[in-house]
Amino acid sequence: MKRMGIDYGSKKIGIALTDDGGVMAFPHAVVPNDAEFKSYIERLVAERGVGEIVIGHSLNNQGEPNTIHTAVESLMTDLTLSLGLPIHLEPEQYSTQQAVQIQGRSELTDASAAALILDSFITKQKK
Repeated sequence: MKRMGIDYGSKKIGIALTDDGGVMAFPHAVVPNDAEFKSYIERLVAERGVGEIVIGHSLNNQGEPNTIHTAVESLMTDLTLSLGLPIHLEPEQYSTQQAVQIQGRSELTDASAAALILDSFITKQKK
């Protein structure tokens, strides 16, 4: 089953997709966090046959929900209502920094962070 990973940010949203088997995550795109991004995600889910979504669970350094988390909860509700797919949260602290360490900063850094979030979820599911 193909999966989608989302690294949600206040300005940009990184998106990653897996292979058809759902076992390898790849950076896909970075889109602006604007009025169009939800419909972009919905179209991408339909076009690529995504069966499950993993969104980075944003917490502060004390492990408590931060301001982004409220927006993520709203996104989860909207996508659940529009798509009806399973949506999971995966801890994402420092995923962007990890992506920069691995590949350097680029226009796909946030998509790479989404791939790291998605890969972390996949790895946990294998255990």
